[in-house]
Amino acid sequence: MNAKKRHQIIIQLLSEKGAITVAELCELFNVSDMTVRRDLSTLASAGLVRRIYGGAVSGRRRSFEPPFLTRAQESQQVKEAIGAYAASLVSEGDSIALDVGTTTLEMARNLSRLRAITVITASLPIVNVLVDYTDIQVILAGGILRREEQSMVGPIAEETFQRFHVDKVFIGVAGVDLEAGLTEYNLDDARVKEHLIRSGQRHILLVDSGKLGRRKFAAVARLSDIHEIVTDDKIEDDYYHALQKLGITVHIVEIQRP
Repeated sequence: MNAKKRHQIIIQLLSEKGAITVAELCELFNVSDMTVRRDLSTLASAGLVRRIYGGAVSGRRRSFEPPFLTRAQESQQVKEAIGAYAASLVSEGDSIALDVGTTTLEMARNLSRLRAITVITASLPIVNVLVDYTDIQVILAGGILRREEQSMVGPIAEETFQRFHVDKVFIGVAGVDLEAGLTEYNLDDARVKEHLIRSGQRHILLVDSGKLGRRKFAAVARLSDIHEIVTDDKIEDDYYHALQKLGITVHIVEIQRP
């Protein structure tokens, strides 16, 4: 197993457990403690973990947003499956708003089969994908560039979504909580998402099950604002039934894991 794959697994484990020891990682990867310590040092330099005696804890706090490229490497198989399923919810002739994020990016990659749809987004990576789909009309929100996120924020981006009324909005967030609702790392990003949600007739949340039950820094919307959720098959039964009680349609995507 190469270093990149080990780093992804370490980040995922810390996301789930909060802390892990060098000894646990040595046993898991069947590598020396020197290799593990080197991995942890690399991740600590990137701000993704914090070194403690004998191991590491997650370096992420509610207001810390991992870079877009880092997030794109996490749970890639799950993101691809959720994105492909979400694309199947779009019909020819629809107007849709696509939120920024790695899962909505995977959704965009699956829109090539559609004709005569309009897509509004503040995401540069999504636009870069859709530029080759000549049957799709693309509207890019203006605004202030968030370089690490590769997206547009600020009053101009917010005003763009205020000007349109679309059939469906596809949203991605950092955390979903039954009480706190939808939350994000960054306040500027959260404000754009608020206006994006208001622009749509039907609101569809794309989220992997690991984000359910988590609260981040900035509030985006109430769960009652959401009509449908697309998530993976690791969603807990209690959470599934709680979402259904709120009147939300829950689409569970089966993941073909190794």
